[in-house]
Amino acid sequence: MVAHHQPWTEKYRPRQISDVAHQEEVVQMLQNVLSSKNLPHLLFYGPPGTGKTTSALAIVRQLFGPELAKARVLELNASDERGIAVVRDKIKGFAANAVGAPAPGYPSPPYKVIILDEADSMTGDAQNALRRTMETYSRVTRFIFICNYVSRIIEPLASRCAKFRFKPLQGSVINERVQYVCNAEDVELGEGALETLSRVSGGDMRKAITSLQSAVRLRGSPVMPQAILDVSGTVPGEAVAGLLAAARSGRFDAVQTSVQGLIAEGYPAQEILLQLQAALLEDGAASDSAKGKILGQLAEADKNLVDGSDEYLQLLAAAGFAQRVLTGRA
Repeated sequence: MVAHHQPWTEKYRPRQISDVAHQEEVVQMLQNVLSSKNLPHLLFYGPPGTGKTTSALAIVRQLFGPELAKARVLELNASDERGIAVVRDKIKGFAANAVGAPAPGYPSPPYKVIILDEADSMTGDAQNALRRTMETYSRVTRFIFICNYVSRIIEPLASRCAKFRFKPLQGSVINERVQYVCNAEDVELGEGALETLSRVSGGDMRKAITSLQSAVRLRGSPVMPQAILDVSGTVPGEAVAGLLAAARSGRFDAVQTSVQGLIAEGYPAQEILLQLQAALLEDGAASDSAKGKILGQLAEADKNLVDGSDEYLQLLAAAGFAQRVLTGRA
């Protein structure tokens, strides 16, 4: 019987710095921090599911131990608490607190740590307010900023931190971890399931393990490739090929019908754009110039979706533009 009550991403999250996979530079730096007790302000950036939050939690756990960490570590998700009031109240208040007694058996350096996850969601005013807090309490407080897009962190904050880029995880790294989870949970993988998980995860360990657990919940063991596709939100290759074929047809009603079908099936528009991009790059019939124009439009549509635009209209506009380019009308 497979237990499902706990998310496997948390159950199998690495607890030690040495267990973080495929991020050798970060692991080496954090190992040095453990021996020297000297933690600089840190900025971890890179794609989701590559170990940024795991690394931050592991280093504070090893520095302070599980009990002292409750008093010495403040973890905030900046996408939920992103305004200037959070900096003035929660962050400044915690930074100003006195440092308590060390924990026996742990390095317990004489400072506190504030972990700001998804820091790229913080408003500009909040980031500017944070500069002064960092300067004022630098003797007793260290900051770890975690984000996907380092370009959204203002330069005065970024320049105060040691920056580390987390690389997308290679297929072999994800496969090894997935096999470990499957063995621990007594889950059998059907033929092609491991390759499918690696492909749909796109270097995101969290997505791979979440998709695995969701597939087990949906269809049980053994896990088959189709179950993984069903739970991961991946658009079937033939559906993306159909949209591209409709764009080549020169008939806008064909494009509209294809887009309506994709939206009606519930496929996420950003995932459709991502797979359309991959299909276009592999398409030998389109010229490099045409690919460049269409990819620019796909990027614009993706940005508009992030800003909250309507999925159907953005996808239809992008596909319509692709049709004009591929038929020589743009």
